[in-house]
Amino acid sequence: MNQNTYRHDAGFSLMELLVALVILALIVGLVAPQVLGYLGRARTDSAKVQIDHLKSSLALYLVDMGRYPSASEGLEALVKAPPGATAWRGPYVEDGELPADPWGKAYQYELGPDGARPRVFSLGADAAPGGEGENQDVG
Repeated sequence: MNQNTYRHDAGFSLMELLVALVILALIVGLVAPQVLGYLGRARTDSAKVQIDHLKSSLALYLVDMGRYPSASEGLEALVKAPPGATAWRGPYVEDGELPADPWGKAYQYELGPDGARPRVFSLGADAAPGGEGENQDVG
């Protein structure tokens, strides 16, 4: 065989590479939205679990203190004794730190008008009230 002879059967042609890239792009285009949807639901589910833990911590606080933290004390009362709180036996959350929601924001705390039934919630990915999907409020 002569050294100047080109081998046409070696490697891939440009057309074959383009077809392979188009197939890969189609697969990524179909799979990526599904994966992102699972990620959004996982964050929402994680927020629900953390809120349940915070509510359990608030129940322990109630047993010790005879009341829920005031609106001004907020969830911080679970990790740091409020002024004059002699019955406080905290911290009431693991590691002595309040967790951030899955989007990196602080959980919101509201006390009911009668001083009972506190509400712990996250504003979701957009950090604004309301929303849909990953932006919806959780809790």
